[in-house]
Amino acid sequence: MTIDRPAIEVRGLQKSFKELTVLRGVDLDVAHGSIVALLGSNGAGKTTMIRILSTLLRPDAGTVVVNGFDVVARPGDVRESISLTGQFAAVDEVLTGRENLILVARLRHLTGAGPIADRLLARFSLTEAGARRVATYSGGMRRRLDIAMSLIGDPPIIFLDEPTTGLDPEGRLEVWAAVKQLAEGGTTVLLTTQYLDEAEQLADRIAILHQGRIIVNGTLTELKQLLPPAEIEYVEKQPTLEDVFLTLVGARTEGEDAR
Repeated sequence: MTIDRPAIEVRGLQKSFKELTVLRGVDLDVAHGSIVALLGSNGAGKTTMIRILSTLLRPDAGTVVVNGFDVVARPGDVRESISLTGQFAAVDEVLTGRENLILVARLRHLTGAGPIADRLLARFSLTEAGARRVATYSGGMRRRLDIAMSLIGDPPIIFLDEPTTGLDPEGRLEVWAAVKQLAEGGTTVLLTTQYLDEAEQLADRIAILHQGRIIVNGTLTELKQLLPPAEIEYVEKQPTLEDVFLTLVGARTEGEDAR
C-alpha cells in the first residue's frame, strides 16, 4: 500500500436487509491521519456502513478497501489494521482501568502488557485512576478508557461509532480531546455522530449520509458555502453546520416526495 492511497476507499457500496435498502451506492475516501465525520439521522445507515468497513457485515455490492485491503477478499488483514469502538463502552467494570488494558494487551499476544497499559493511562490522563475499579469511573472516563483499549496494538485506523452518546457535556469534552490526540498521533479516524457541534469541533471533513447516499462531502467551510451568504441586519449570522445539514436533508426529502 502506498501512502498516496486513501486509508479508506468506498465505491458504490450497497446493502439491504430483506425489503429494506439501507445503503444505495455510497462513495467515500478518508485520507491518512485525518478525522472524517459521517453525519446522518437515525436509520441513515451510519452504523451499517461502519460494520461493513470493520468486516462485521458483507456488502451486497460495491468495493470497500481499508488500509489497502479489500474487506471481502482480505478481512483478516483489515481486522489487523483497525479498531472499532461502538456506541457503548466495552469495559469490564469489575477490573481496574489498568487491568482492562493489560487484559486486552494479553489477548492480542503483546509482550510488555504492563508498560503498554501505563503508557495509555498516561496518554489519556487516567494514571491516577488506573488502580481504581472501572465501576467508579465517570462516563467520560469510561469512554476514554474504551478508546485507549482500542489503541492497543497501534492500529492505523479507528472507527468511532457515536462515541459520546449518553455522555454529559464534560464527558463529551473529554472524549473530544482524546479523539484529537488520535489524529495528532497519525491515527486515521472515521467518526459517526448525530451531534452536529461534535463534527464541527473534530472533523477535517464532513460527509452527510441521507437515505442511503452521501449527499455532500467537504470541509466545514465548503459546506457552509453551499448556503446563501449571511444577511446583515444588525449582526452577521453565519450558517452553522446544523443549518447546512437540515437545509440539505430537507431539500432532498422534499424533492423525493414530489417525485
